[in-house]
Amino acid sequence: MCGIIGYIGSEKASPILLKGLFNLEYRGYDSAGMATLNNEIIVCKKGAGKIHDINHKLNFLSLEGTIGIAHNRWATHGGVNDINAHPHFDCSKAIAIVHNGIIENHRELKEALSEHKFESETDSEILAHLIEEELKKGFSFEDAFVNAILKLDGNYAVLAIKAGEEKILAARKGSPLVVGVTDHGIFLSSDIPSFLEWTKKVVYLHDYDIVIAERGGIRIYNLIEGQVSRPIDTVEWDAEQIKKGGFDHYMLKEILDQTETIYRAIQQDIDVVNKIIDEIRKAYGIFFVGCGSSYHACLAGSYLFSKIAETHINVVLASEFENYEHFLRENTLVFAVSQSGETADVLEAVRAAKRSGSKVIGIVNRMGSSLTRESDEFLLMNAGPEICVLSTKTYTSQVALMILLAYALIGRYEEGIQKLKGLYMDIYNLTSRSMREHLKKLAEMLVHKEHIYLIGRGLQFTTALEAALKIKEVSYIHAEAFAGGELKHGPLALIEDGTPVIVFVGEDDEKKILSNANEVKARGGYIIGVSAERHDIFDYWIKVPEGGDLNPIVQIIPMQILAYKLAVLKGLDPDKPRNLAKSVTVI
Repeated sequence: MCGIIGYIGSEKASPILLKGLFNLEYRGYDSAGMATLNNEIIVCKKGAGKIHDINHKLNFLSLEGTIGIAHNRWATHGGVNDINAHPHFDCSKAIAIVHNGIIENHRELKEALSEHKFESETDSEILAHLIEEELKKGFSFEDAFVNAILKLDGNYAVLAIKAGEEKILAARKGSPLVVGVTDHGIFLSSDIPSFLEWTKKVVYLHDYDIVIAERGGIRIYNLIEGQVSRPIDTVEWDAEQIKKGGFDHYMLKEILDQTETIYRAIQQDIDVVNKIIDEIRKAYGIFFVGCGSSYHACLAGSYLFSKIAETHINVVLASEFENYEHFLRENTLVFAVSQSGETADVLEAVRAAKRSGSKVIGIVNRMGSSLTRESDEFLLMNAGPEICVLSTKTYTSQVALMILLAYALIGRYEEGIQKLKGLYMDIYNLTSRSMREHLKKLAEMLVHKEHIYLIGRGLQFTTALEAALKIKEVSYIHAEAFAGGELKHGPLALIEDGTPVIVFVGEDDEKKILSNANEVKARGGYIIGVSAERHDIFDYWIKVPEGGDLNPIVQIIPMQILAYKLAVLKGLDPDKPRNLAKSVTVI
């Protein structure tokens, strides 16, 4: 959820940390702060609001020193205000920490530190005081840090600095943390894009790793394994991929990226694909699990596997998967789908599967993430960095991989490849300026509506669900999706004169879904059709190619653009919707 970054090296820390914060802003934008070590004392600036506004007010660049830590916050414990912003300090102001995650036992720990003065309402502040208490016992900074970490229940990624100590200490469990290595220093961060401008050399940390970062390099100690060595990997992303490239918002850039990302998604190692197909054929019970957009991709995958490969798939929200744990066996196969590979609910589902001896296949965008390490096999989406909080290009990459696997399962892998390659011009046309203008006109008609409903059948129902999520996430308009056949079982009561209803039409279900649309029209609904052909019932038509199995990709792209246009017309920031963060690393 929150973003943390630290730097120790030969360069001034504050400009590097500030740029890193901007690159991490998609992880949280309730507040931000920075602390640097300057002449053996810690100096700090922090406040509530977006980074640009806080920096304009406080001037982070005035902080001197070549060692520092910084944080942007997505609030979980404590309100959004200056005091609850990170970094947090101990009583003596000699220790500063930044933290991502949730310390589940912070109340009990705080009660045991009744003599300490706490300034914030956060669970995070407890860690600075725990370190302080261990220092009072005579432990070194490193040992005090480890002792404090051992007292924590829950997930965390933590950075700590101490006045007079030229080092940064770090720890991770369940929350993402990586190390960037350059000639001039060391980075510690929640995510690789924060330091891509300086280095592509990355050390992926494991759960329970403790890192001591000094000017000469890093040492890593694992709380379970003892002293360990982690390899330095090189990431394929580059700094240009995390820039807007002349676009007003990342969301629009990433929607348009889909002409390329679908092609990259299908660039897979055939040996790995074949291993996964063998596991599917051997499995007795297959589950697809994910959250949010990834869950909708899983649902689309279940329809695709049924339609293409005549294979049954169980689809479960990752947050609910523990309720299915008693069904799991050694020959059960669990597909865990996550853009970041750090989604807490997905990782909990993976661990539930592992407890039962089930095999796990990951579908993920981030190499080196927890999901890549905890999966028996995994496929990378290859979508590149997705900075906007909303999933767009990674959703269609997930669906593309579902299509590819379904075709591979029936021995028609190359046919699946060619079908997906053939989407290039379709996506190009769907993201063209003329289509964007057509959807802007529709957005102007819908921008003041309180409710938008969406209906579909089969694969089109999954698209309706994802489209509703996109609209509500970014425009804050209530959008709700229904299976077309369910309208007469209750939702028709919601239709009033002029109520907008978006209808997704595919050739397999054309007659039935148009009949459902007629039911809406008869009650005064305003019908917006998404289809290859125009039908008389449509009040507004969005033309898309008939993609058959590929409809979940071609039909969602105009909805992504519509959601974007609605947000812009309402004066909202589509990259940073309220109350949401990109990577949900808390349960």
